[in-house]
Amino acid sequence: MASLFNFSQQKAPEHSIFVLHACAHNPTGTDPTQEEWKKIAEIMKTRKLFAFFDSAYQGFASGCLDRDAWAIRFFVSKGFELFVAQSFSKNFGLYNERVGNLTVVTQDNENLTRVLSQMEKIVRTTWSNPPSQGARIVSVTLNDPELFKEWKGNVETMANRVLLMRKQLKEKLLALGTPGTWDHITQQIGMFSFTGLNPAQVQYLIKEKHVYLMASGRINMCGLTTKNIDYVAQSIYDAVTTVQ
Repeated sequence: MASLFNFSQQKAPEHSIFVLHACAHNPTGTDPTQEEWKKIAEIMKTRKLFAFFDSAYQGFASGCLDRDAWAIRFFVSKGFELFVAQSFSKNFGLYNERVGNLTVVTQDNENLTRVLSQMEKIVRTTWSNPPSQGARIVSVTLNDPELFKEWKGNVETMANRVLLMRKQLKEKLLALGTPGTWDHITQQIGMFSFTGLNPAQVQYLIKEKHVYLMASGRINMCGLTTKNIDYVAQSIYDAVTTVQ
């Protein structure tokens, strides 16, 4: 976070575009606090920087749609012109459909008209007429009060399950006496977590335990279940105590 503050304050030219993850930062799982978001907004406002929000996990971070949209809404409340690229691949289970939208916030209709004309040209030359079934699923769900309520409940259930898996994995690693600190597992949020395991330990997990994760130690928390979490915790313990 300090490096972002320093770069945006000292090195970024005016009108530079900053891509900001609205919630459940991928790949770190580490989100700014609301106070940190306020500081980011203050610096960007002063330096005349442009915010382009990436919102791919709304509802999947905290289980609350409003809480996960807080940063975007705060920037809008401060008068920012901004873009928000939103994906429904995860929170609607429409990964193969690649459904999403681009929200454009401007301060006046004149700017909006300019942006729209450019977007129409880009759309026409890039994909022109994409499949509509995924978008229709999202549209029907969001515009039907009963379906919207059911969907919100489903998203909350999924988010809470991931939060529970984080909590249990940390508890099991501590119970095993796994060397190191594991607070980061519950401090991080969303689908992914940086475990802190080094490449050699990752290779041990893959080859010896068939627990698959990135060489960086990044793991998909959605892969944890009540049936495999004991095995994964024991495997991580073995990796940490066996491989340096």
